[in-house]
Amino acid sequence: MSGPTPPPEGPPPQQPPPGWPPQPPAGAQPPPTHGWPAPPPGWQPQPGGQPPPGWQQPGPPPGWQQAGPPQGWPPPPGWQPGPARPERYAGPLEYHQLYRGGRPGWHWAGLASPFLAIAFLLLGPAIVLVPFMIGFVVAGEPVLEGIQGLVDLADPTPLGLAYLNLALASAILFTFLAVWALYGLAPRWLTSVRPRMRWGFFAACVGLAMVALVATVVVAMVVPTDATGAELTGEINEFTRTTRDFALVVLLLTPLQAAGEEYLFRGYLTQAIGSLFKPSTARLLSRTVAVVVPALAFALAHGAGQSVPIFFDRFAFGLVAGVLVIATGGLEAAIAMHVLNNWLAFGVALAFGDMGSALNPSGGTWWSIPVTLTQSLVYLGLALWVARAMRLDRTGAPAVLAASRRRV
Repeated sequence: MSGPTPPPEGPPPQQPPPGWPPQPPAGAQPPPTHGWPAPPPGWQPQPGGQPPPGWQQPGPPPGWQQAGPPQGWPPPPGWQPGPARPERYAGPLEYHQLYRGGRPGWHWAGLASPFLAIAFLLLGPAIVLVPFMIGFVVAGEPVLEGIQGLVDLADPTPLGLAYLNLALASAILFTFLAVWALYGLAPRWLTSVRPRMRWGFFAACVGLAMVALVATVVVAMVVPTDATGAELTGEINEFTRTTRDFALVVLLLTPLQAAGEEYLFRGYLTQAIGSLFKPSTARLLSRTVAVVVPALAFALAHGAGQSVPIFFDRFAFGLVAGVLVIATGGLEAAIAMHVLNNWLAFGVALAFGDMGSALNPSGGTWWSIPVTLTQSLVYLGLALWVARAMRLDRTGAPAVLAASRRRV
């Protein structure tokens, strides 16, 4: 006979308190899981994970709003679309309206272009003067006297002519900055519609300018001897060290000076004024204004003391150069003509006169007009003929080029 069962070893098991686990009140529903309602009683997952028949997708939580109506929904009452963002003009543009292909809406900056041109002509000499002042200090020369010698155009020195040429050449940098900052275009669009310097055409234009000089000499032989307003029949000047220094400055820096004036007047001003007009309308008017206004500014920029014949001669030069720029789609022909003209003027002054009279012509007669007009018109005809033979582009599309490079 077995004895009583011994008690289990270890502490006695603890019992839950009375009423545990708690029970929900009668009629209460279990709380939803993650914001979704619980499935109906007796629901079992269907094969393939499909909900039971009659089950509906729950709606969004309270207070939730859709960010915007989906596509195809009607807009709310009173809704108006915002202003459309202007786009760059993507069509082909002539040289004088290339800024229309730049930053949208900024073509109106052309209204301020005359004031910017004046600022360039004032800032350039001031900035270029700084290295000359440093040179005077290093050389131990009086700075004030050195500055006075630089700006004395009545009795110029080779150093003063170099300063003048560099000051005018600085307009190239100012115009590059203006095109980039105001119109959002690469500065090379100032040079041509390609956009770049077309060196083959430029070299051809240099040769054409020399041919035009021959025609000028022929006409000068049949007009009165004072046609140029200066006496050139005297003896040849003695060749001195100063003559050599002047010749080096004219040869090396005069092309930069001529290019600076062309980039400012026939480049920046022509494009800024021409872009004020819509490309699709008023083409003749835009071309006329883009040629006449820079030509007038070019003549006025040479000083108020010039005689009427000299002013008219410079104005006529500006007209011919402006026509060449638009007709050929770039500055090459105008720069070549300007360089040859200045080389001729300074060369004649070194050989038979003085540089002061070349920089400050106060005489001039109306007999000089047929001579200079012959040169300009012969050159105009030859340059247009060569441009047509070379099949140069006359239009460009800055917006299309910018878009294609972004895609690449």
